[in-house]
Parts: sequence; structure tokens; C-alpha cells
Amino acid sequence: MAELNEGLVIAHLGQDIAVESSGSIYLCQTLRKLETVAVGDRVRWLQSSPDQGRIEEILPRRSALLRPARNGKTRPVAANIDTVFIVFAVEPYCDFLLLDQYLAICENRQMDAALVLNKTDLPLSEDIEQELLIYQNLGYALYRVSAATNAGLDDLKQALKNQVSIFAGQSGVGKSSLTNAILPDKSLKTKAISATSKLGRHTTTAATLYHLDGGGDLIDSPGVAIFGLADLTEQQLAQGYREFEPLLAQCKFNDCRHLQDKGCAVRGAVETGEISVSRYHRFLKLREKMPTTHV
Repeated sequence: MAELNEGLVIAHLGQDIAVESSGSIYLCQTLRKLETVAVGDRVRWLQSSPDQGRIEEILPRRSALLRPARNGKTRPVAANIDTVFIVFAVEPYCDFLLLDQYLAICENRQMDAALVLNKTDLPLSEDIEQELLIYQNLGYALYRVSAATNAGLDDLKQALKNQVSIFAGQSGVGKSSLTNAILPDKSLKTKAISATSKLGRHTTTAATLYHLDGGGDLIDSPGVAIFGLADLTEQQLAQGYREFEPLLAQCKFNDCRHLQDKGCAVRGAVETGEISVSRYHRFLKLREKMPTTHV
């Protein structure tokens, strides 16, 4: 039997998958029985021609970001991520609800999370500064950057070193501008990946993994703004709030939903000011957004 090679999935090219192995890129198909292969997956593959092959096995993932798919299911967008850098900005607006949604997912999926405030050349209100302080007090790193002026980019580049990272955030906050600023030769790398497909056109519209010059990888995932709550339970959503975590065992009832429940330690902490009222209200909103199958 032919020997299996190990490789790293770096892009989807139409129906094909670009796998990097021993410094070269191979165009691979997948076995039908395999689940969806994601960028960032480590795989075992079989070579079938000088630059082509077939993925035989997906190696165990240490983490995965999922997005909603059809029929209430989910599909992986990227795998083996160490840190999700959540990008937001005053324009179009600071969507703290989406930010809390990402954070809850990261807390439940063995991924670190950090915040990136882009467009720092624009004025910031005192209210937003107060919200940002809440996150910093919870231990989340905050990077203030401007893709337009390059302010703060050195610190962000340092944070991206020696790990696998992905930028997430609503559209319009400047994820692409940041990626282009961090990867000045991105178009060259994209052409090299696309050339593998022999299609002679840019086909990497889905997630693509780039190696950073200083070490580490950045997964660029344009067009994917939302990672759903579909695979979280209400209990996991509560666990996704760092400040709730130490209080959950103190609630009077094991099935406490942290609403009007008697003896709820979380609500008690909100009333005493130990937990931010705005974060708690966003938790309630996210609960409402969750699929009704999870109770």
C-alpha cells in the first residue's frame, strides 16, 4: 500500500483542497465518507500524481470554528486555531452583542480570544471606553490599531507570532485592510496557491491560511462574519461569560437559567454591581437568539 503523507490544509479551491506538505502545495480531493475538511486541518493524504492527491484522514482537531449550515447543522470554517482576534470599530458601530457571542464560543471551544479595536483614528465615546474597560478587567487583551495609519500594528503582529490566529468580526470593520497590512505579499501567496488549481484565476474566496514572516499562521476568512450559537446549550452560553463562571455553582438550583430564578447568584452579582449590567443584558439577548431546541 502506498505511504500516506501528512499535510496542512491551506485553502479551498472550488471543489478541491490545497494541501501543503514538505514545502509543496498539492491539489487534493477527499474521500466521500470524510466529514467537511477545514482550513487549518492537519490531514493524511495519498499522492496520485506529481501535484495531486486524495485526503484519506483528518487528524484530531484541537479546536474548530463552526458556522451555521443548512437544516440546523453546522460546518467548520477553520480548525486548530489558538486565538480568535475579534475585530470591531466605531464605524459602522461597535457591536458588543456580536463580540460577546464570539467570546462565549471561544470560551467553550478551547480557543483564546483577544479584542482588536480598529480605526483608532476615529474618535471614541466615553461609553465605549467604559465597555472596553470591562473586557480588559476580565483578562481579555485589547489591541488598538489603525489599518489606515498603521498605528498599533507592531504590537498586533507580535501577538500573532508562533500561533494559529484568525480575524473575526462584522463586515465593514476593516478585517481585510488589517490582513493586507500584516501580509503585504498576500497577493503573491494567493497567486501561488491559486496556481496549484491550474484554473489560472483567483479561486481562494473561502478561508485561506498564510504563514507569517515572524512565525505563526493567519487564517483569512472573508465573507464569514457570523459563527453561530447553534451548537451551544444555554448552560454553555452562561459558562462562556467569564464573570459568571465562578458563580454558577452558587445558584440555588442546578437548572438555574439566570433570569428570574430564585437564589440566582449571577443576578445577585448584577444587582450588587459585581457583574456589568450591560454584559448581563447582552447575555439575555443571546439566550433569546439561541435555537429553541436547547433548554
